[in-house]
Amino acid sequence: MSEIKILHNPRCSKSRETLKLLEEKGIAADVVEYLKAPLSEAELKSLFAKLGLDDVKKMMRVKEAEYKEAGLNGADVTDEQRFAAMAEYPKLLERPVVINGDKARIGRPPEAVLDILG
Repeated sequence: MSEIKILHNPRCSKSRETLKLLEEKGIAADVVEYLKAPLSEAELKSLFAKLGLDDVKKMMRVKEAEYKEAGLNGADVTDEQRFAAMAEYPKLLERPVVINGDKARIGRPPEAVLDILG
C-alpha cells in the first residue's frame, strides 16, 4: 500500500492530469475516488491541517451550486459548518488532492503536488 494518496475524480481534467503526472514520475499512489467514498469531518479536518491552508474555503469548490445552496458564503459561517458541508456534499472538496504522510497539496495546477513528493 502506497503512502501517497490522491483524492481523485475521474471526470475532472485536473484530477486526471495530476494522476498522469504522478504515473509519469513513477509514483504509485493509492487512488481514492472521494465522491464514492466521502471523507468524514474528522478526515477533512486532518486534510486541512496537512494542506497547511489558512482558510477552509481554500480547499472548497466555492463555485458549486451546493456551496451557495448551503449558504456557505455568508460571513457568519463557521469552519465547522464548512467541514460538515464537505462531508455531506463531497463534490465541494477542491480536487485533486495528493497526500504524502503529513503533507498534502491541491493539484491546481497539477505540478503543485510535486513539492511534497520529495
